Amino acid sequence: MYVLRRLLFVVPQALGISVITFVIVRILPGNPALVLAGSTATKESIAAIESRLGLDQPIWVQYWRYLKALAVGDLGKSLLTSQPVKDDLIQRLPATFELVFLGLALALMIGVPLGVLSAVSVGRRVAHRIAAPYSLLAGSIPDFWVGLILILLFYSYLGWAPAPLGQLATGAEPPTRITGMHVLDSMVTGNWGVFRSAVAHLLLPLATLVFVYMAPIVKMTRSSMEDVLGSAFVEHLESLGLDRRAILMKALRNALPPVVTIVGVLVGYLLGGAVLIEIVFSWGGAGQYAVQAIANSDFAAIQGFVLIAAVFSLLVYLVVDLLYFAMDPRIRP
Repeated sequence: MYVLRRLLFVVPQALGISVITFVIVRILPGNPALVLAGSTATKESIAAIESRLGLDQPIWVQYWRYLKALAVGDLGKSLLTSQPVKDDLIQRLPATFELVFLGLALALMIGVPLGVLSAVSVGRRVAHRIAAPYSLLAGSIPDFWVGLILILLFYSYLGWAPAPLGQLATGAEPPTRITGMHVLDSMVTGNWGVFRSAVAHLLLPLATLVFVYMAPIVKMTRSSMEDVLGSAFVEHLESLGLDRRAILMKALRNALPPVVTIVGVLVGYLLGGAVLIEIVFSWGGAGQYAVQAIANSDFAAIQGFVLIAAVFSLLVYLVVDLLYFAMDPRIRP
């Protein structure tokens, strides 16, 4: 019942986001009619294009038309690609999700153990020599700058990484499309040549995202674990004679809810960070598509990307809440 109520809330939230996005993209400088007409177009030709696109109508009329189209799954047509925005996003979103989900998985696999290690008594040196300086450094460096440094070091100087020009080597044929994620699709179809190329091109973008966005996971895990280890709950377990490993496992379970919360927040940041990373590495995902849409005043593409990203984030928060309830029954409604 709780899940159903939360899913119902997604609709008005998405509607509110669509209103805000619709208004903001029309307030910002930029005119899609001018982009279509060209810089040498006359006022008459620009006005004719605005009339054809419906941009000369009141904004509430424009939004009502957009809402009616949205109700039947029509996100509009991109001025940049001349394709339906829905088709463009279906084509490009898997590349973005591949970065986001793999980056999040690696950040959890490395960040949680590092945070736990830095919280326990035997790991104090790790906390001071690795975890703490890393968290400070990662939190102060822009993600796109890290990506550029990695390209300079591993591609330009050492020659270990491929050119940052997309998801596959130049001339390589993408694997048979199943999910749209090249690494997964090439594994499923047994196309190991494409798999190696996809992994090689994925390493630097992933390393960039993990380096920057793992820091909050390390800090939250360490802080939460230290609080639990210093609680009466752990003192009680020690008095019962439980071994150190069993105590740490129980303490970790109690320390995980705040970590799950920060992970849910990080998904949104990862999605935003992937936008810049895709530009740096010419990734060809939805983030790069959105940036190009902004640069060309492509209203439909901007609105479509923001709406899909918002709904995705709302669903992630729902999953976070459900995981929170599963780990901590005290807060169940």
